[in-house]
Amino acid sequence: MITDETKPQIFSLTTPLYYVNDVPHMGSAYTTMVADVIARFKRLKGASVLFITGTDEHGQKIQRTAVEKDLDPQQHCDQVVTSFKDLWQKLNIQYDRFSRTTSQHHETIVKEFFQRVYDNNDIYLAQQQGWYCVPCEEFKEKRELREDACCPLHPNKKAEWRDEENYFFRLSKYQEALETLYEEHYDFIEPETRRNEILKFVKQGLQDFSISRVNVSWGFPVPVDVNHTIYVWFDALLGYISALLDSNQKPTLENALSKWWPINLHLIGKDILRFHAVYWPAMLMSAKLPLPKKIFSHGFLTKNGQKMSKTLGNTLNPFYLVDRYGSDAVRYYFLKEIECGRDGDFNETRFVNVLNADLANDLGNLLNRTLGMTRKYCKGIIPRVVNFPLDYPLKNTGQDLGTRVTQAYETIKFDQVCKEIFSLIRASNKFIDEQAPWSLFKQGKQAEVETILAAVLESVRLSAYLLSPIIPNLSNNIYQQLGLSVDFNDGDYVHQNAPFTQHSQWGKIEVSQTLTKTQPIFVRLNLPEEEST
Repeated sequence: MITDETKPQIFSLTTPLYYVNDVPHMGSAYTTMVADVIARFKRLKGASVLFITGTDEHGQKIQRTAVEKDLDPQQHCDQVVTSFKDLWQKLNIQYDRFSRTTSQHHETIVKEFFQRVYDNNDIYLAQQQGWYCVPCEEFKEKRELREDACCPLHPNKKAEWRDEENYFFRLSKYQEALETLYEEHYDFIEPETRRNEILKFVKQGLQDFSISRVNVSWGFPVPVDVNHTIYVWFDALLGYISALLDSNQKPTLENALSKWWPINLHLIGKDILRFHAVYWPAMLMSAKLPLPKKIFSHGFLTKNGQKMSKTLGNTLNPFYLVDRYGSDAVRYYFLKEIECGRDGDFNETRFVNVLNADLANDLGNLLNRTLGMTRKYCKGIIPRVVNFPLDYPLKNTGQDLGTRVTQAYETIKFDQVCKEIFSLIRASNKFIDEQAPWSLFKQGKQAEVETILAAVLESVRLSAYLLSPIIPNLSNNIYQQLGLSVDFNDGDYVHQNAPFTQHSQWGKIEVSQTLTKTQPIFVRLNLPEEEST
């Protein structure tokens, strides 16, 4: 669970620091959307949140990519970082800190951390022989490679044989400490499938790992030996700590760790689980620093049932998706249709069908026709009903919805969040069809008409509030049409003006206003080929 019982409650979370060998892909966007929803939900509940994302900018792969483009490595990094920030803006990602591992204050933190571990006698010089996967920035055992000497994650890049002097970190020293950590803190790694993977890996016996490289200039020099450059993970993982520094703070570990550490939640893809769930806690143990509270690993994304790759020509461009369909549409589909922690598939036809069914038909039409009937049967004034009967149908459905949805948010089950909320939305559509307020109006039963419309509009309001971490713009639109001035893109404002304890409960908000012009909250989508016919 992602709850934190400290008072005043603070909550810190991170995405991975994305590698800048290329522009962001859909997998990077997915992790960041998940993090953004969690951050928004925690803010909705009144927590002080620090949401960190950023980029890992050192290593041989970056250096080679820059050379191929005839660019200085820093120029290449700057260009790619701009594309990440542009995509996060398009997707309405509200991060607090963007960590860059090429920053000067990050270098200072890395060197202080390195020295701590070195002084603890956990770093030593030795010869490294083995197969090196440049895209992974990792030495691989022979059994981890395919018959053609390629890494399974990078089937078009053969591993390279290396025989060089490196500095090593004594990971083997922390075998027992890590096993104790996993045993005593069962939920340190989630979901359970990923936890089991790590337990199996650690049980095989941990090997010390290389933390420096020679003949690679793009990175920080090792403090005790300028002929070596600090290797990616002993640099990149420290970006989670250097990001904690305020702009006016001196870059020291003490200052960086003073408020937001330990991190409550590291969100990562399963391809980098080992580095975060094994290497990272061992490094922190060596430096005698507290450990993060939780590591949550999601699965891979596929397209039309196939693994995405440039070779197959089936990659998914997040810029295309958000430019064509809008940020809320992209956010809703990936967060609702993919069970976080498992692999998930994207199909554009299903994407359009899901959005049209849920957002245009079920939610959008419910709001529009209810407001239309309010205009027609109530002179354009939203009815005000103070007390609904205890057994009123929609009240029964919506009364404990906030509790169920909260549990789903806190366990990172956004598919369940949407399922619970749309059960109320669909119940409201069914209710209004069965009650037929148009018929009651003709019979002169005005009080019943007003009660029905008020109940449905309250259900729509509650749904919009609880969906706001996922589809903030649509939720804003709904609240505005109901005469409620709330900006779900401003967490502090929402907490002060729409407190969770009140707005997350059915029937606790009194809405009474004269309607102005209403507009559809979500326009039906078309596939590209449908527009060309």
